[in-house]
Amino acid sequence: MTFSAPLLRAVVTGTPPWSAPQSQVREAARTLFPRMAARPGLLEVFDNAQIDTRALARPLEWYLSPRPFSERNAAFVEEARALSVRLARQALQEAQVAPAEVDAVVLVNTSGISAPSLDAHVIEALGISRHAVRLPVWGLGCAGGAAGLARAADLVRAGFRRVLFVAVELCSLTLLAGDESKSNFVGTALFSDGGAALVLTAPDVPGPPSLAELCGAFSTLIEDSEDIMGWDVVDDGLKVRFSRDIPALVRGMMAQNVAQALAAHGWTRQQVGTFVIHPGGVKVLAAFEEALALPAGTLDTSRAVLRRYGNMSSATVLFVLAEALQARPQGQGLLTAMGPGFSAEHVLLRFPATGT
Repeated sequence: MTFSAPLLRAVVTGTPPWSAPQSQVREAARTLFPRMAARPGLLEVFDNAQIDTRALARPLEWYLSPRPFSERNAAFVEEARALSVRLARQALQEAQVAPAEVDAVVLVNTSGISAPSLDAHVIEALGISRHAVRLPVWGLGCAGGAAGLARAADLVRAGFRRVLFVAVELCSLTLLAGDESKSNFVGTALFSDGGAALVLTAPDVPGPPSLAELCGAFSTLIEDSEDIMGWDVVDDGLKVRFSRDIPALVRGMMAQNVAQALAAHGWTRQQVGTFVIHPGGVKVLAAFEEALALPAGTLDTSRAVLRRYGNMSSATVLFVLAEALQARPQGQGLLTAMGPGFSAEHVLLRFPATGT
């Protein structure tokens, strides 16, 4: 039996109300981490990140005072709820789906802790059916945008005709003021806050024209890789852990991994014209270009999102997707992100022909 591909009906992105240019964040880091800032050349990481502006869950000056994990996590819950509801409401409106019609809610995050999970608040605030299936996903980090999209599509294939998918991350609230490790310092130069909401439906659901078909997905958990990225739980909260070896890992494995992902669905590399890649950093994007032998300019959208927003963990690749859709791509595409596990997540997309 064959099934029609789920349709993407809406993609909405947004950020919290505060932001700061990278130059101001750099000066804040000089105040917060004087020992690290004094090391020759280390402050250059803020320039090398090629980020202009970062959205923040709180005004920049708020971060200059030490705050316990309880206070920072309370800020996460407050702002993540507000951002999730705002984006979800707009996405449902654009998809022409009434909240009461939503059959399932997928909500991805890794940058804060909430129990009940955030999807419960979204359902309550928007009046979504209290019988909607809930799928909160925690811990996938930067890979969560791709994996969450894949799971939302799986739910449509399973018979849930209207699915809301939300990814929200407030990474700035995880940075530890007293932690002068290199990982925390680099994270200060890279991570930021934002969210995205998407609506997927069965093909026969009335609504606006499809933005893309979700044709399949492919996941890879890399063996012996737990040390590459994740959180260490310490007294002050969630301490970031990531390896400088990620670009080398991309160069070493991604050509074969992408080929496997495509072959699993009968696709070839030559058929894919659009690449929606999570911009984990400029070196990671360069490694993708090298591994996949991509023509110059292929990942310009990923670079533009990184420059304007920074790395928002799971939400970032969905910002790249929203930007890519503005160019009205056609044919086949691949959405890819990597994250804790260490893992690679791929989603196969088919964009509509112009005029459809």
